[in-house]
Amino acid sequence: MNLSPKEIVLELDKYIIGQTEAKKAVAIALRNRYRRSQLPAELREEITPKNIIMKGPTGVGKTEIARRLAKLVGAPFIKVEATKYTEVGYVGRDVESMIRDLVECSVRLVKEEQFVKVQNKAEQVAENRLVRIVAENRKTERGETPEEVFLAEITDKYRKGYFDNETVEIEVNDAPKAMELVPGSGTEINIGSIFGDFLPKKKKKRRLSLKDARKMIVAEESDKLIDNDAVITEAVRRAEQEGIIFIDEIDKIAAKGKTGGADVSREGVQRDILPIVEGSTVMTKYGAVKTDFILFIAAGAFHVSKVSDLIPELQGRFPILVELNSLTKKDFVDILTTPQNAITLQYATLLGVDHIDLKFTKDAIEEIAAVAENMNATSEDIGARRLHTVMEQLIEDISFNASDKTPDTEVLIDKQYVINRLGEAEKQKDFKKFIL
Repeated sequence: MNLSPKEIVLELDKYIIGQTEAKKAVAIALRNRYRRSQLPAELREEITPKNIIMKGPTGVGKTEIARRLAKLVGAPFIKVEATKYTEVGYVGRDVESMIRDLVECSVRLVKEEQFVKVQNKAEQVAENRLVRIVAENRKTERGETPEEVFLAEITDKYRKGYFDNETVEIEVNDAPKAMELVPGSGTEINIGSIFGDFLPKKKKKRRLSLKDARKMIVAEESDKLIDNDAVITEAVRRAEQEGIIFIDEIDKIAAKGKTGGADVSREGVQRDILPIVEGSTVMTKYGAVKTDFILFIAAGAFHVSKVSDLIPELQGRFPILVELNSLTKKDFVDILTTPQNAITLQYATLLGVDHIDLKFTKDAIEEIAAVAENMNATSEDIGARRLHTVMEQLIEDISFNASDKTPDTEVLIDKQYVINRLGEAEKQKDFKKFIL
């Protein structure tokens, strides 16, 4: 997708409130990818992405910005926690596993695209197969009807979903799951495939509803119709050229001057991440993957440590630093009302299932925002996640009693209702039960 930086920011504005500087930084990084793709091959190889560090408290939109960015362009995207990795020589995940995870994500994306292209053919195969099975199950109903007419009648009913809940028996491939030789290594062995194509594929019979059987057959036939080698080639290319890796909690492995106890491997993890970010080749089950042109976005609150506590070499590989601001009352008001997935809309939709028409007055929204801002200021600042805490407490009684109300009941939440539920200072301690 060829979007200008301004268009990218406008798209991000639909879901994320504020944080303009961070949005600009990622928009420029994404646009630079497109610019690079238009250059001659010899120049393209010389230009690497400018990685980004996002510094800001939890819940202000760091992860969401990166996630929405990847979704916007259909790029392979994974989010990893820096604290899950350990230095080589310690028990735990090695940093190269993030590249293997990215390639797996890329393979899944490309396969989904290819499945869409062959879906009509696969569904036709499934229809022919299942119509025959249903016709065989109902052969006593055929009577003197010619076979072609009988099959046409069954096909018409099949397409209308008449048989969706009927149980059928089908044969499917019995593919044993591959096992990893070493957990986290990416090296797998499939016992059932040791002899390749010398032995016929093992089949097994399954009894399930026609609706589920159709899904299984379509998936199996789609897999036959796509070129897996082409899928892997394209997936590796996308992972290398378009992949985005979001490394969260980067501040938790910054431990300058600390060498003992729980901090023993933190600097080692940084040094292990360094070659991945600088550009290296990682072996995966799909072949070698170069990391030179993957965009890395790191994020952390940096409450205890500072960005400068990271080792200098790693700092140098993240040249762009953007600071995200704590959310204000105005930001909370916008979060409650503006985005396409606004929290008030989410709760109204959920309660709509029980025929509750939930509505909020403008002054109620203002009061909710004020409560959220005050709680973040007087206790831990957990950003927009505080709104979930506040909203759960606010509509707890409504949600609990929703199924007892008569259909199509309108419930109006105004400022006074918010004050009654949330206003008293002594009730603030009750919010703790909603925070893990």
